[in-house]
Amino acid sequence: MKKLLLAVFVVSCFEAWAGAAAPPAQTAAGIIDNYIEEWKRFNPSRARSRGFVDAIKGFEDLSPSAITAWVEYNQVTLKRLEALSGLPTDDLIDRRLLRTQIRTELDRWQVDRPQERSLKLYSDLISNGLSSILDSNLLSDDEKRRYLLLRLQQIEKLSRSAKSNVRNGRPSETSEALAELEESARYIETDLPRAAGDWFDEASAPLLRESCTQTVQAISDLVDHGRKLLPDLTLPDELILGQETYARKLAIYTDSDLTPEQLGEIALWEIETSKKALWVMAAAYWREIDPETPVPADFETLVGRAFADLEANRPTTEHEYLLELRRYGQEVEDFVRDHEIATVPDHQTLSIELAPESSGPMARIGYVSSAPAFAPNPWTTWYLATIPDSHPEPERIDFWRSFNYSFKRFIVIHELFPGHYMQLKILRENPHKVRILFPYRPFIEGWATFTERIVLDAGYAEGDWLTRFAQLRKRLENANRAYMSVQAHCNGWTEEQVTEFSIETSLLAPQFAASLWGRLMSSPMQIITYMLVGLELREIYEMERERLGDEFNTRDFMDTILRTGPVPSDELAAILAARPRRTHD
Repeated sequence: MKKLLLAVFVVSCFEAWAGAAAPPAQTAAGIIDNYIEEWKRFNPSRARSRGFVDAIKGFEDLSPSAITAWVEYNQVTLKRLEALSGLPTDDLIDRRLLRTQIRTELDRWQVDRPQERSLKLYSDLISNGLSSILDSNLLSDDEKRRYLLLRLQQIEKLSRSAKSNVRNGRPSETSEALAELEESARYIETDLPRAAGDWFDEASAPLLRESCTQTVQAISDLVDHGRKLLPDLTLPDELILGQETYARKLAIYTDSDLTPEQLGEIALWEIETSKKALWVMAAAYWREIDPETPVPADFETLVGRAFADLEANRPTTEHEYLLELRRYGQEVEDFVRDHEIATVPDHQTLSIELAPESSGPMARIGYVSSAPAFAPNPWTTWYLATIPDSHPEPERIDFWRSFNYSFKRFIVIHELFPGHYMQLKILRENPHKVRILFPYRPFIEGWATFTERIVLDAGYAEGDWLTRFAQLRKRLENANRAYMSVQAHCNGWTEEQVTEFSIETSLLAPQFAASLWGRLMSSPMQIITYMLVGLELREIYEMERERLGDEFNTRDFMDTILRTGPVPSDELAAILAARPRRTHD
């Protein structure tokens, strides 16, 4: 009876939220604050991942009524935003960011409709639904017991919704989701009662067993539904967007009128420009290291020698690599501070570690695990791309050729100072919550890419030809990524065509060429931003230098952008022009 009353209470709360109109808020700040609260209610799992600890009690309700209410709320909020007038610059920018967020939500739930076309949407939520409670160090045993029973009910309800909603999907993704659901059911049936046993006494233990049984049954019913659908699924396994969808998502993602054709033209121009710069640098390098031999006229011979030298400058063991990268991290932090490139925060909350094999494919790519923006602990870990010493030597040599020391010496700029780590550390203190929670997403990688050249041009790794070759090669890779995104999604290029062009024309290192297709399919928009916003920020930088002349100061420029936060590039010129002049010693 208690369980039934609790379930009725939870359902009634969600229905009340879904049917209630949001209270009016006549200012941009009021609309934004209201939206954030409603976003947290509809996306509690994502809210928890951003550090909102109060969202732990919530779980996704993807019933048709809840999704309809969310869509309607976004539509109403968009109209209210557009009705605002006479806003100051900061509010205009914040309105723009929220508008982009709303357009993204509407595109997802009205056009993409994963609630009907992706069993994986549900299996991911279900498989991760218990860990936030089981692993929490903030909840008491009593809270864990209560929230766990509630979460099992929520998973049961989500499974019922999925069974009603899902009608199509991609065969390979659906098969993966079915395996994930079966594992979740097995865990709840077999392992969860033991894992949570200490929180339940003799009187409450039967309630846990009953709840587990009902939840497992709901998941099993969903698995049966998915298996019946599997033979008749019509969506292709390849995540090719097509011209129309790509153009729509590009417009929303960049909040601009940029077309795929224009993006492709910019990327091809940048490929050609980068290759010309490589030619010039390779010729100068050749003349320095081999002055007695004429510089070859053949591009492949000339650039090939430089690439061979930088790939030879590679680690031999994981431990050696880790120690060297930690040294690079300290080196670039000191350089950025000492050369007044940007104001480096005093107290670092950063560690550098090898990516664990348990991280799967990411262990070969590397990643920055930043503290959630609203979490109380701001710690960040840079997990380095690595390959275990136990792997066969040919595999290790091939891997370290790509992740060589020359490449990693400049990539610390991108990942740490004044790139991602410093950018996100400063962003946590931004007074505009919308810029923290719903940033202009293209800015993130664009900023980190832009900083590479700023720090190198200031003299970091002075005299190290190979580090500069590595950065220029990465610039070429970034342009290739954007070009391949357009070609793969709009122009029908196959994986073989993408790989061939990337290696033969854009000179990609083997490890990066091997992983490119997967990145293009999973992140077609994000992968263009390295080049696109990197170029935009570089142009703004050069314009500011020309406008201010001798009064231009790099630290002021960088600090202003970092304090402003991740906003569209076309907003920055006015912000930079409006900032007060500062006197420097």
